[in-house]
Amino acid sequence: MEDLLQQLEDHIRNRYEIEPDDDEFTVDVHLFDYGYIDSIGATALIAHIEKTYGLQVTNQDLMLYSMNTVREIADFIHKKTAR
Repeated sequence: MEDLLQQLEDHIRNRYEIEPDDDEFTVDVHLFDYGYIDSIGATALIAHIEKTYGLQVTNQDLMLYSMNTVREIADFIHKKTAR
């Protein structure tokens, strides 16, 4: 699970150009409330999750699972791939 967290954190830092010295960015920060990702970025992130982890993120998934932090996204991927 730690590897998954690190992969996601690295991807989000690189894709959304988050500086390494940004002290507010952690695996538990609300990505949307803090402005790291907007709605267009969310769509790109979902596409990345689907392609990288071989998942389909459905509308139902978006309603059932909170995916606002790196940790929540990792938990979602872990649950979906454990099936």
